Amino acid sequence: MKKFNVIGTTGSGKSTFSRRLAQQIKCPHIQMDQLFWKENWQESHDDEFFPKVKQAVSGSAWVLDGNYSRTNDIKWNNVDAIIWLDYSYPRTFAQLFKRTVKRISSKRELWKDTGNVETFQKSFMSKQSILLWFLKSYSTNKQRYARLMASTDLRGVQFIRLRSPQEANHFIENVHKGRQWRA
Repeated sequence: MKKFNVIGTTGSGKSTFSRRLAQQIKCPHIQMDQLFWKENWQESHDDEFFPKVKQAVSGSAWVLDGNYSRTNDIKWNNVDAIIWLDYSYPRTFAQLFKRTVKRISSKRELWKDTGNVETFQKSFMSKQSILLWFLKSYSTNKQRYARLMASTDLRGVQFIRLRSPQEANHFIENVHKGRQWRA
């Protein structure tokens, strides 16, 4: 397996896991958010976003992190495996909260050349709060991914469900062994 799409709800650790997996298998790590977000938190229109996704997944090996279900036809056209990081609600919320506070404190640009940083106002006081998004979407995402996993539409694509950081670490450590992973 050389092409992976890592999915999961906000705060599940998709980017961290994907970066580690890409380093382990020595291939590019692609962040959907980096392809989507423009300067000053402006969203890309599909006519500019879709070609970026198509170009990003045109290589022979990659680890793509992100959901953006409207891009499924593009990113899953040639994917080997979809990895669902399905951690518990308390764990995921704690990870998200910790990450958000760290990003606010560091004022670090999230994606190169966008100027986008997380702020206290945006994260805690806004209707677009990432924390509020998590509270609204966690259960819905879990149901959606479970249906996807049970779907027969993805023949030939391995669906891997990792339910803890320990399982995620085990997967990364053993990915080169070429075994088939059970969902």
